[in-house]
Amino acid sequence: MVASFAHTVRGGSLAGELAAREPALTARLQQGLDASEERLRGFAAEAPDPYVARIVGHLIGTGGKRLRPLLTLVGAEFGERDPRTAVDAAALAELVHVASLYHDDVMDQARTRRGAPSANALWGNSVAVLAGNWLLAKAARLAAELGPEILRLQAKVTNRLVTGQIRELTGVSAGEDALSHYFAVVAGKSAALIAMALQSGAIRTGARDDTVQALAEYGEHLGTAFQIADDILDITAASEVSGKEQGKDLAVGVASLPVLLALADEGPGAEELRELLTAAGRAREGAAAVPRAVALLRDGGAPAEAEAMMRARLLRARAALGGLPKGPATRVLYALCDIVADRDH
Repeated sequence: MVASFAHTVRGGSLAGELAAREPALTARLQQGLDASEERLRGFAAEAPDPYVARIVGHLIGTGGKRLRPLLTLVGAEFGERDPRTAVDAAALAELVHVASLYHDDVMDQARTRRGAPSANALWGNSVAVLAGNWLLAKAARLAAELGPEILRLQAKVTNRLVTGQIRELTGVSAGEDALSHYFAVVAGKSAALIAMALQSGAIRTGARDDTVQALAEYGEHLGTAFQIADDILDITAASEVSGKEQGKDLAVGVASLPVLLALADEGPGAEELRELLTAAGRAREGAAAVPRAVALLRDGGAPAEAEAMMRARLLRARAALGGLPKGPATRVLYALCDIVADRDH
């Protein structure tokens, strides 16, 4: 068994509940995850050159939460056709996500990912970017095989993803509100992929249009909350917990939500934080500046304020589920909101 449902949902809390109350659904989701994982690894192996296969398969081989394939399979439960028809759609969602990780690690100058060296650390930035492009091309071919509706969705989401990455790199434009910019970037880089996963699963099994739309709305809010939780973890969790270097966003100048909230504060801590973030961007002073900046953020009010925003998004995600049919799949989506809420602890 390659992909573990218990691992996917963090700590097995949801898996344990479902095993007791929804054994048939648990079994289907596990089977679907196993099948989609096999497909993912097969895609990397299809590369005509063994060297290319090793590079494009690097992050697939390191595992991960596999949240997007799981959500695709849950979305497939809302249609009339066999949920097993969504296995390729689950692999598609993860392909697009993994491709974005290759690009993100180059943008962030990350040296590790999921506890292993990043692709850019091993093979350089140019190769890592090309590996991400290779995976996006593979995703486009798979989407075309799944039908025009899935292809249009994949193309739209890839456009949103790349736009979000570009906006993150270019930063806040003149006259633009920093928080508005942040949420626009998150919508493209994180929320769009979560919504796509749910939508594609539901589309593959013939779910009603209003159901697909409700799942998309839920996914947008869940994805935003998920990213906020990640931002909080960047400054509060040890590297072995988050899978990334602590304070990495700070070190490369990524304006995470806690940073934006802290900088908006008029207290003395904000001025020191500005100075530290400026120093963090300079190679000579960066190593010393980041730990102090992390400590300032961790001890201030920004993490709690960010958590409040995250929980507000989760409330909106839960509200989007109100029109869905009652049943085990809907209960899974409610439970995932609780799991995201606990990620920052």
